[in-house]
Amino acid sequence: MSIEGIETSIIGGSDVARLTIEETARMMLELAKAPARGNGPYYLTSVNGEVLARRAFDKEFAALVDCADSISADGQPLVAASRLLSKKPLPERVATTDLYPVVARMAQETGASFYLLGASEEVNRATCEATLRMAPRVNILGRSHGFLKGAALEAKLDEINALAPDILWLAMGVPLEQQFVRDHAHRLKNVKMIKTSGGLFDFIAGVKKRAPQWMQDAGLEWAFRLGLEPKRLLKRYLTTNPVAAYLLLTQTR
Repeated sequence: MSIEGIETSIIGGSDVARLTIEETARMMLELAKAPARGNGPYYLTSVNGEVLARRAFDKEFAALVDCADSISADGQPLVAASRLLSKKPLPERVATTDLYPVVARMAQETGASFYLLGASEEVNRATCEATLRMAPRVNILGRSHGFLKGAALEAKLDEINALAPDILWLAMGVPLEQQFVRDHAHRLKNVKMIKTSGGLFDFIAGVKKRAPQWMQDAGLEWAFRLGLEPKRLLKRYLTTNPVAAYLLLTQTR
């Protein structure tokens, strides 16, 4: 962690920021006020059960997560484990889907600018439109789908760097977005920060539904998603959930 003043706890083996959603949003907007770093944008990411399991299995991926400037807890089980096992429990879950509207509304007052990169063209466009409905005065400098390669990607990186957004919301999913930061952040020195966002755009665009609040609070959002997409998620959850539970019980302090 290289953002001064952020307290952290070890949760499931990962160094997680002890911040609320509002505190995380304020931290991001404070970074947006400062000049861009000479060595590239701040890198903000999140961990949940799947990420913890991947991190345990794959040392290269673990390094990509651990080099982030701030790591948020995007999973209620992490918060529950911290309250049971850590001397410094997490105050609340900081799901990117909950964080994004808070940052967007606050950015209307601070002038912080966005760029939206990721998902399909249809979902990306719908996310931009939905953002402007929730925060009509937010400054979205540009947007692009996330399926760029070769010369098109190179041109897009130059475009984003020239636009110099304060916050690049990067929604490509794990581990593609972490790999994107590794491979391309050095090309974006005018960008203040990159926030990895997973499936954020699908939820903001309304393509996917979130679990009822009681399921989120109980740490059962994974079960809701499994019910919606059993073919895609069953194998993943059978593989990662037991590992994540073990890590939370044995590597939280």
